Amino acid sequence: MDPLPVGKLKLEYLAALLARYTQPEERVLLGAGIGEDATVIDFGDRYLVAKTDPITFATDEVGWYAVHVNANDIATTGAEPKWFLVTLLLPEGRTDKALVERIFSQLAEACGQIGASLCGGHTEVTYGLDRPIVVGQMLGEVAPDQLVTSKGARVGDMILLTKAVAVEGTAIIAREKASELADEYPEDFLSRCRNLLRDPGISVLPEARIAVRTAQVHAMHDPTEGGLATGLWELARASGVGLHIDRDAIPVLPETAALCARYDLNPLGVIASGSLLLALAPEDAPLVIAALDAAHIPATVIGKVILPEEGLILVVDGVAQRLPRFEPDEIARLFADWDSSTNPRSSLAPRRCR
Repeated sequence: MDPLPVGKLKLEYLAALLARYTQPEERVLLGAGIGEDATVIDFGDRYLVAKTDPITFATDEVGWYAVHVNANDIATTGAEPKWFLVTLLLPEGRTDKALVERIFSQLAEACGQIGASLCGGHTEVTYGLDRPIVVGQMLGEVAPDQLVTSKGARVGDMILLTKAVAVEGTAIIAREKASELADEYPEDFLSRCRNLLRDPGISVLPEARIAVRTAQVHAMHDPTEGGLATGLWELARASGVGLHIDRDAIPVLPETAALCARYDLNPLGVIASGSLLLALAPEDAPLVIAALDAAHIPATVIGKVILPEEGLILVVDGVAQRLPRFEPDEIARLFADWDSSTNPRSSLAPRRCR
């Protein structure tokens, strides 16, 4: 047996699986595909948008995480997240009522923050787990003329990025490596890193709402596992375009730069919920940036859409090179516990695979 590595399946392999095992259906307007964040089903005067995503690592915010990462993928279609269902698998021998109450409280809090209803699911204590696993499913709706997908980027579009790269990954490192980092960094620094989950936060729903109200957004995508670089690959593949990205234009928080340097991680490949990629006409980009700025959400032009035959280009210090792709995510490399006789294991396993 040749075990697969931790993380997302390679894009080419996943594309082959989807081509082999998924079938078109008349009402499924947007089905399974590389770079697509959600599925879209025709319900007449409204489109139903559906997404499922698991949270598989040990964290004190697992329920809160599950709601927001699923809502993010609804937001990238221009839809409003409305209904959340959850499958909660709890570890045998490690689960008490306090843990269950804490997770349900987090689910309720996060749903309340975005205006969604926790409306169903399944909960059980499961054999063979060493941590809670939360599998969320978010349903939303959008008017047909307001639908946005990952496949709409056009040659000449500007590529915008909100907030900064690897906000989520920075918070994860600070939380999961707390004891190791405590001797190296001041507590106020580590506290800022941990709090990045909520400030600026991993939700992209506010900026997606503002963007679609301000201009015609051609494409949106939520870079997650594999970081910004992989998110750009997915966007380009979905739209069938090339990209010209300026590395110097990509915002990296000082906290992110410090922790990535500490563990020799490339910030472009670190799990990146909290940043939204948008493709817009050049004349619309300043309008959206201004609208986001008024809401105290930073946004930066990091590149442009080019012809597909020109490829995926990252310019670093004035030198053009091929845009990297990270399989697995950089953070998986940090947390993986490798055993040559078995599959790789991770106490912080990458959690999402599209």
